[in-house]
Amino acid sequence: MASSNSLMDSLFQRSLEDLIKGIRLHLLGESSFISKSVDEIRSEIKLTDLSTKSIALQKLSYLAALHGVDMSWAAFHAVEVVSSSRFGDKRIGYHAIAQSFSDQTPVLLLITNQLRKDLNSSNEYEVSLALECLSRIGADDLARDLTSEVFTLLGSSKAFVRKKAIGVVLRVFDKYPDAVKVCLKRLVENLDSSDPHILSAVVGVFCELTTKDPRSYLPLAPEFYKILVDSRNNWVLIKVLKIFAKLALIEPRLAKKVADPICEHMRRTVGKSLLFECIRTVLSSLSDQESALKLAVAKIRDFLVDDDPNLKYLGLHALSIVAPKHLWAVLENNEAVVKALSDEDLNVKLEALHLLMAMVNEENVSEISRILMNYARKSDPLFCNEVITSLLLACSRNSYEIVVDFDWYLSLLGEMARIPHCQRGQEIGHQMIDIGTRIKDVRLELVRVSRSLLIDPALLGNQFMHPILSAAAWASGEYVEFSKTPYEIAEALLQPRTSLLPPSIRAIYIHSTFKILVFSLRGYFTAQEPISPPLVQESTSSGSSAVNCFTYKSISSLMNMIELGLRSLSGTLDVEVQERAKNVLGFIGMIEHEIAEKVTGQDNETAVSSAIVFMEDVFSDELGPVSSTAQEKVPLPDGLEIKENLEDLQEICGEFLKPIFESNSNTNSFSASDKISFSVTKLSIRDQQEASSSSSPPPESASLLAEHRKRHDLYYLSSQKKDEHNDSNGNNNTLNEYPPANEISGDSFNPKKKMNQSKPRPVVVKLDEGDDDLKTKPNASSNDEPLSRAIQTALMGKGMGKEREKDNHEKILDSGIKEQSSGKEKKTKKKNGEKSSKHRSRRRSDKEASAAKPVEIVDFLL
Repeated sequence: MASSNSLMDSLFQRSLEDLIKGIRLHLLGESSFISKSVDEIRSEIKLTDLSTKSIALQKLSYLAALHGVDMSWAAFHAVEVVSSSRFGDKRIGYHAIAQSFSDQTPVLLLITNQLRKDLNSSNEYEVSLALECLSRIGADDLARDLTSEVFTLLGSSKAFVRKKAIGVVLRVFDKYPDAVKVCLKRLVENLDSSDPHILSAVVGVFCELTTKDPRSYLPLAPEFYKILVDSRNNWVLIKVLKIFAKLALIEPRLAKKVADPICEHMRRTVGKSLLFECIRTVLSSLSDQESALKLAVAKIRDFLVDDDPNLKYLGLHALSIVAPKHLWAVLENNEAVVKALSDEDLNVKLEALHLLMAMVNEENVSEISRILMNYARKSDPLFCNEVITSLLLACSRNSYEIVVDFDWYLSLLGEMARIPHCQRGQEIGHQMIDIGTRIKDVRLELVRVSRSLLIDPALLGNQFMHPILSAAAWASGEYVEFSKTPYEIAEALLQPRTSLLPPSIRAIYIHSTFKILVFSLRGYFTAQEPISPPLVQESTSSGSSAVNCFTYKSISSLMNMIELGLRSLSGTLDVEVQERAKNVLGFIGMIEHEIAEKVTGQDNETAVSSAIVFMEDVFSDELGPVSSTAQEKVPLPDGLEIKENLEDLQEICGEFLKPIFESNSNTNSFSASDKISFSVTKLSIRDQQEASSSSSPPPESASLLAEHRKRHDLYYLSSQKKDEHNDSNGNNNTLNEYPPANEISGDSFNPKKKMNQSKPRPVVVKLDEGDDDLKTKPNASSNDEPLSRAIQTALMGKGMGKEREKDNHEKILDSGIKEQSSGKEKKTKKKNGEKSSKHRSRRRSDKEASAAKPVEIVDFLL
């Protein structure tokens, strides 16, 4: 009865084609249809018929790949399908395993014997399926158990099988480095194969291995050199060139030997891919070979003038490789680089932009900036902002080291702000403030640029410009003494369109207005005699003119204008804006009467004039730049050791950290609003009592706390609410504090001297000097990896001398591989009986021996 049900299920089972058609017919209810299909697959895959099970698994694999259905629950059924004798079922099973298995799959070890069986099969297609599956899911145990089978297949007479076995070696070496002792010899022997497919596969494997640790493969340079000279397969040559690009950086003598064959390939090849790889190898690793470098640069020029945007991009990319060491190659092709900025392809334009940035120095920064700004104005928003970002980064690098004329650079920042597509307001505003705080000589120009930005009403509606306007408003108020038109700046700060700004920036506007008012009043009260004309700009036949004098009329106009502009803000919903507006209005109301008294001739010092002097003193402190790493540079006290989990805190003050439950006195139980607090007050009082009392010895926890507080008193808050405290003798001592974070040492004011400058470069306050020491050092060499040690042992372990010839090299490889069987037996015994301590000490000795021996290249190659 059960067999008849199984037969009926298989007869009416839907195939993969039926499932796909059903999904297309149920586009609206696709998820529900897929859920029903998965339930159907669950019932089908449990049947004993392998054909039915394989079709169900095939449908599940499709749903997992395209619709993200979980198929981890079918892992055991996939193993069952793989064991089928039918090739079609086996292929479905292996595909499902490769698609869903991972190192954590519980049934992973169940396929070891099946993989071994299929790897030893006489059917090359079954062997191919097993090899492909092993390359996908080869875990540590699988790689270890199947190394001998892979070793056998590396010498297979069937090129189809051997090619795939070579590819599997990458996975096996990665998961089981000891496989190098078994398989490396045969892998090296395949470098002499005449079959182009096998040669391509083995060179590809070594190309990947060399990328991870090139030093271990230096002894194979003769074999790679032979392929470089004899091979005519472009793809094989490309991989060999990648290998030599890595090896030549380690062994400088190798560059001179391979330069000639690489130049020969560049002259005769017509393949653009091989030509570009030759160029890249020369530029990155053989740049010291002058003849090869000149030939490569000449070939780059052919790429740059090509109409194909892909080749043009490759030419620009090649120039970006050579630019750091040989900038002359870029300068020779500067016309082509500038022309590429107008290319239709965005990638070409970006690469040309990066090249121009590599050419920037203090002599040509102005000209390059002018060119790029012209392209930014007529470009799309994306490229426009890339240009602006590149200019900002290049000019601000190393404390603006390439900027000589900061007046010009501030004008450039103002031009950037007026570009319609500019979205880098945050960076521009930050640099305006940064330059103002670092360079004193440039503050006059900063105020001029800020004024031109503030009086432009078109910028207020652009949200990307708000950070720039914020910086301009701050600079106008902070450095108002450099302004020729304070009234005009205050009028711009209070114009009605400032309502478009967010409240945080409007608060800065109001505060800057306050600074301008205080500065103007101070100038008015210190005047010795009436002066005219007034401060307010008046229209004349020659245009607008501004003067630096303060009169009653000008001050009255300024105060009336400020009062009119801020009165509407005194009732705003934002408390910051409201408070600042009321502060300014209150200050104006306090001084209006005193201004009138000065007009009548009463020049006596009053409380209000003193208040104005006091407010000017408040704003007179210059704000300096603060290093981003200022806190990191504060030295730690000797002996300070703080653990991350602060477990010692419980031992020191455990009795004081007990929770205190505060409940309602009228009830016996705790209510929901009960609070838990810690007796910090008790801790402070108890500490003082224990410290002052000498009659009885303090508890251990209190003594530890007192000792810790004595050693690190700086990190404790004062127990009193005073700035000063009395010592044991009754003397009044001020608490010690660290100096301000923006305090700058004298060494920071030593800019580099620029020669032959028409205008001396202003002093730039530099911060973060010496930060290079804080950078993380590079990690240890990859030679410490198990695979690298295994490769070095196999290739350079025994008999690797400086005077070795090629024949001797092959004999040494043979003798090293012949020991694989005995080594394997010893390794098995070691795993079963001995402990890992001896193994680790042996590994360390091997590592030290390999590190002590320098890598040598055989003499006949060099």
